[in-house]
Amino acid sequence: MKIAILPGDGIGTEIVAEAVKVLHALDLKFENETALVGGAAYDAHGHPLPESTLKLAMASDAVLFGAVGDWKYDTLDRPLRPEQAILGLRKNMGLFANFRPAICYEQLVGASSLKPALISGLDILIIRELTGDIYFGQPRGRRVATDGHFPGAEEAFDTMRYSKPEIERIAHVAFQAARKRKTAGAEGRVTSVDKSNVLETFQFWKDVVSEVGKQYPDIALDHMYVDNAAMQLVKEPKRFDVVVTGNMFGDILSDEASMLTGSIGMLPSASLNSKNQGLYEPSHGSAPDIAGKGIANPLATILSAAMMLRFSLNQTEAADRIETAVKKVLALGLRTTDIYSEGTTKVGTSQMGDAVVKALG
Repeated sequence: MKIAILPGDGIGTEIVAEAVKVLHALDLKFENETALVGGAAYDAHGHPLPESTLKLAMASDAVLFGAVGDWKYDTLDRPLRPEQAILGLRKNMGLFANFRPAICYEQLVGASSLKPALISGLDILIIRELTGDIYFGQPRGRRVATDGHFPGAEEAFDTMRYSKPEIERIAHVAFQAARKRKTAGAEGRVTSVDKSNVLETFQFWKDVVSEVGKQYPDIALDHMYVDNAAMQLVKEPKRFDVVVTGNMFGDILSDEASMLTGSIGMLPSASLNSKNQGLYEPSHGSAPDIAGKGIANPLATILSAAMMLRFSLNQTEAADRIETAVKKVLALGLRTTDIYSEGTTKVGTSQMGDAVVKALG
């Protein structure tokens, strides 16, 4: 097993260090190599995704990714901004399916801004398509200047597009995920989120998903407009099981769903290609305002490492051990600042990582 470790910027180095600590505590045989990415790579090599980093990622079974970005890079040309590194990795590795589970741990019900009755027992899986939609549509909007800004411009545009094969493959992923979750006791439902009443692209999406759904008669399928889905996630979140949607809608809805659980610092994610080679990262960003303070929550990254073990490295038992250890730590009342409440014990980033290692047993 070969893992590429790409900590990135801001709190990325701190949280990834804790996830690596947990992985080493499992006594698994794996090779790992660390490389620069994002702003750190730009500072050292003049590009957010150097050829050496991309080569390492492509040659690895999985990538454990921290976060990229910092306000100081906002004036760079768009192709050189740290965030372009993640887009480059997705494109070159062929990562098309993004899994973002939104699970509310019982110990954190009180940390959510919603009433406990609405989110207690919440377990949603949002599956976001990663290779199409407005982020990759051609042609892209042209700007007067080349520095990422629009002085004097009177128009800008981006083109939304999807091909039938792209929609079919993400739909199959969603239905298969719902089938696995049903085996484990979930409802067995896929909600396809679109805007088919306005956008031709998403009428096409709806039609293709419906056709694929006929191949899964054991899984219920419903369709929902994205604006209604955004409302229902707050009004009645437990009505959802698996949500599948396009790149832009998935980007927005998965962040909304993450906050139902009390903190985005708790939510992992996985991006997979057709060979189950994957990139694993927390759902949150680089948080430069708290970088270096030792207060960031590493649990989303640690849980991302568990997803990595399960989906790309076929180490289900080890993944289960990590997830159980996280639950034990929360049951002990240990909390980083983002999930702290009266009556619990506030700990720092490394202390939380140490606690997970201890809870592995």
